[in-house]
Amino acid sequence: MAKSDSNRVLRLLPIFAGGLAGMLLLVNRLLTVQLTQSQARSDALGIIEGAVLILVGLIWQQIQPRSPDVVTLIGEEGFELTPDLPDTIKTELAWASHLLLTNTVTRSIIVYYQDKTLLRRGILGKKSQVTPGAILKKVLDKQKAIYLVNLNLYPGKVEFDYLPENTQGIICQPMGSKGVLILGANAPRSYTKQDEKWVEGIADKLAESLKVLSL
Repeated sequence: MAKSDSNRVLRLLPIFAGGLAGMLLLVNRLLTVQLTQSQARSDALGIIEGAVLILVGLIWQQIQPRSPDVVTLIGEEGFELTPDLPDTIKTELAWASHLLLTNTVTRSIIVYYQDKTLLRRGILGKKSQVTPGAILKKVLDKQKAIYLVNLNLYPGKVEFDYLPENTQGIICQPMGSKGVLILGANAPRSYTKQDEKWVEGIADKLAESLKVLSL
């Protein structure tokens, strides 16, 4: 939050500077008993400079991206794996989840496959088991990822009660036709297109590895 606040102050600084300059010029003009031509020219230049500063500040408000508001997710950090998985699958899941936690904004990970929760890692929600709701069922049926960029805007967020209650963004990425990789972030609109492509690639790799569980 400190970084976001400092960026906001920097964007507003030209507006404050321009406004302050205009006020000082006005006070100086009111206190001047006899106005000279040189002072009139100086005041005109000062007004122009103040207006330019304010204009620059307003433009910065429009073109400079604001950092998403980051929250501290409510929950305990943990790492849970289904104990009866083959060692090779456990290693694969541990490797994939570590990459996502350390290289993306992901803070919570769930691997749901064949109606079972195989992995929970990161900041864990209170509920340990996944109960598929409308969104998760749609991902499984359509075989297409769903990215909820700001979870607070979606009424369907209630189905994700197995994630921290203040999760800000979610990616539900299909893993073949039998599973979903569920990622929770601590800031809205925080996954980039490159992140989404990478998540898709990791999900495809996991789907291929998890096929042994269907045999």
